[in-house]
Amino acid sequence: MLSIARKTALSGSAARIAQRSILIKPLVISPKKQQIRQQTNGSATAEKETITKLLYNIGSRKEVEQYLRHFSSVESQKFAVIKVGGAVLTDELETLASALTFLNRVGLYPIVLHGAGPQLNKLLEEAKIEPQYEEGIRITDPHTLEIARKVFLAENLKLVDALERHGTRARPIPGGVFVADYLDKEKYGFVGKITGVNKEMIESSIRAGALPILTSLAETPEGQILNVNADVAAAELATVLEPLKIVFLNEKNGLYHGVTGKKIDVINLDEEYEDLLKEPWVRYGTKLKISQCKELLDGLPRSSSVAIISAGHLHKELFTDSGAGTLIRRGHKLFKYDQLDQVDPDKIRRIMEAEDPAVKNGQNSVASYLRSLQNKKVSIYTDEPGQVLAIVTKDPKDESKPAMLEKLLTSKTAVLNNVPENLWNSIRKDHDNLTWVVDNSNKEGTLDRSWHFERADGSLKNPKDESTTFFYGVDNTDKIKQTLNSIHDKKSTLNPSGTRAYSTYRNKGFQYMSRRGFASASKQKNVGLIGARGYTGRELINLINAHPNLNLTHVSSRELEGKALEGYTKSDLTYVNLKPTDLKAQTEVDAWVLALPNGICTPFVKQINEDVKSAQSSDKVLVDLSADHRFDTTWTYGLPEFNRENIKGATRIANPGCYATGAQMSLRPLVPFLDKHSAPTVFGVSGYSGAGTKPSDKNDPEFLRDNIVPYSLTNHIHEREVSYQLGTTVNFIPHVASWFQGIALTVNVPLAKSMTSQDIKSEFEEFYKGERLVQVLETGEPLVRDNAGKHFVRIGGFNVHPDGRRAVITTTLDNLLKGAATQAVQNLNLSLGFDEYAGIPTN
Repeated sequence: MLSIARKTALSGSAARIAQRSILIKPLVISPKKQQIRQQTNGSATAEKETITKLLYNIGSRKEVEQYLRHFSSVESQKFAVIKVGGAVLTDELETLASALTFLNRVGLYPIVLHGAGPQLNKLLEEAKIEPQYEEGIRITDPHTLEIARKVFLAENLKLVDALERHGTRARPIPGGVFVADYLDKEKYGFVGKITGVNKEMIESSIRAGALPILTSLAETPEGQILNVNADVAAAELATVLEPLKIVFLNEKNGLYHGVTGKKIDVINLDEEYEDLLKEPWVRYGTKLKISQCKELLDGLPRSSSVAIISAGHLHKELFTDSGAGTLIRRGHKLFKYDQLDQVDPDKIRRIMEAEDPAVKNGQNSVASYLRSLQNKKVSIYTDEPGQVLAIVTKDPKDESKPAMLEKLLTSKTAVLNNVPENLWNSIRKDHDNLTWVVDNSNKEGTLDRSWHFERADGSLKNPKDESTTFFYGVDNTDKIKQTLNSIHDKKSTLNPSGTRAYSTYRNKGFQYMSRRGFASASKQKNVGLIGARGYTGRELINLINAHPNLNLTHVSSRELEGKALEGYTKSDLTYVNLKPTDLKAQTEVDAWVLALPNGICTPFVKQINEDVKSAQSSDKVLVDLSADHRFDTTWTYGLPEFNRENIKGATRIANPGCYATGAQMSLRPLVPFLDKHSAPTVFGVSGYSGAGTKPSDKNDPEFLRDNIVPYSLTNHIHEREVSYQLGTTVNFIPHVASWFQGIALTVNVPLAKSMTSQDIKSEFEEFYKGERLVQVLETGEPLVRDNAGKHFVRIGGFNVHPDGRRAVITTTLDNLLKGAATQAVQNLNLSLGFDEYAGIPTN
């Protein structure tokens, strides 16, 4: 078991350093050196911004920035202690170095402590020394200790060298940090029990801008080296430093349920520990690990948590709410009260005064709100430290009406610790149906709209103030009407954020907005299409024609001006030739799709922006199908499978290229495993519709007959796009062939570590789980002819070279659909508030 007794740092110089600021006083340097330093700092700032942008691909911008602020709010040594298993150093060294480099590039300094168990066992076997254990502890005799010391030194330098190759400064600290006494010399030999931690060596490394890389070797006050289990050493280090995160890296990527075999996402110890230990499958190593984590966390601030994760998924675990491995935290014990007089009114007052906008701005008082609850059936939920509050009411006169969540208040700290998720689970258990209101604000630290959308079956939107009423368990038309009437009749504040009630609004002011397949009517939105002559424009027209919520109001084409639009059945339309200055007059349009060649849409975008700025036009959603804005950070990159949270509500969306979509789909799951020294290569072949309608050899069927034509062999726009979005160099070689539509990609992927075909396939299956437009094949390679005219990306192949260091992935998609028009509809749906797949055949 881990000792959780608080250790004290060594006295003397170590104590003095602990009192100093991490900042170093500036030196007097020459103007030339000053210029060099400024250039270096500028480069580092730009690099940090680039790395931060790459993090947006694994989570929403708000998530990433929220966690970055959280991790940067403490002293550098209090960010994270990362314990690395010996197997990780053998099998995932480059992945680990890349992950740690990523963290360092955004200004974080994790303290890394590694073991070397498998390496030690191998050398002992070669020396014909059989390992001896007593109560799970390795007995360490002098010969074993000698070998262990050499192994730790070698593995320590190996990790430092790997980091240096990635351009990250690292300092080897194989000893001198842990002070120990013999655990039991007669029983275990040279095995130590840590009694103190010398923080000075760690702080010195961080002040010098280097990651500290530690081993678990300890020393007695007399200088005798002792062996200490790396998990125990990491726990003792965390006990002294009190970091926000204690990370245990392993190759399994978390803890797994003993019955279902599924990964356990989160364990909230205060709520679940006792019941969890009673489960029959919780035994042996799993039981020990959970018990050790509880013992460790009980001695740390509640803000600390343990993550059990693989090196390749470290970023997602640290910077997203959903995480990737197993998160273990104390959590916050939740309490439910069914009467007002059961709960401390001062506790409610403290939470409301801190988090309720209606109270903070003087619109309402705590006393008046509590008085309004006197005649209602009420359920009040809060946590032990008072960081969350939920108040659910029901009409005592009509139990059939859905319950109403009147307040949902949460602090920033609670959000970072996922307390709202625990609170929500409790509410769901107690209420079969519920409705709640969220206003149009999206203030930092509160739950944004996407959180509510993900937990609702449907929503009702008020066009006057853009507030949204969410609901679940309301499963028929009568109940929906009852929900509307309930909101209309309500005279008190329903909004969790404290905005005005709806008593002054009429029912007809609401509109339905479908989420998660909820079958209800939705307000229609109007779309204008500029560049309607091309193949993509034609496909987009067909999709909008079948869309339940989108209407086409304008089709603009210089060549087809005056001709009737064929194939669109919702209304009679004629092609027009819109100029940029014409757009502000089209007030009924909610979104413009720019299906123009590269370099042509700039006048339209510029004019719309000027019209909005001068108040001559309301803002519109713009979806640009060209490459003009794919490298513009003020536009949102529209690849929903990687960026959907940022697309929701966005008004400037850059639709990805067709090849770029397929290439990123083929590579994204393997980014953590890429060989840093050898770039992937994408061999792509497209049907000639990808060359557009302007006549050329690349879209001439006669020229292409019995032929395949390479073009733009280096620096193709999609090569630059994919490299930019993935944050790593990718080579791309495009070709055009004699079929009309569809793309085939064969992707050669050098790997940083040895992997099997099943490893690769499992990464893709896990990464794309639940994605309705991505199909990961069980066996074989996808064929162009099977996917032409369909809306999916199909991925297969998953072959691996016998040496395990090179994988080949094959992918197909329709360049006009998922490579263009279908993706544009996904983006329109997300930006306008509809279900992402509305109007898209997903069967």
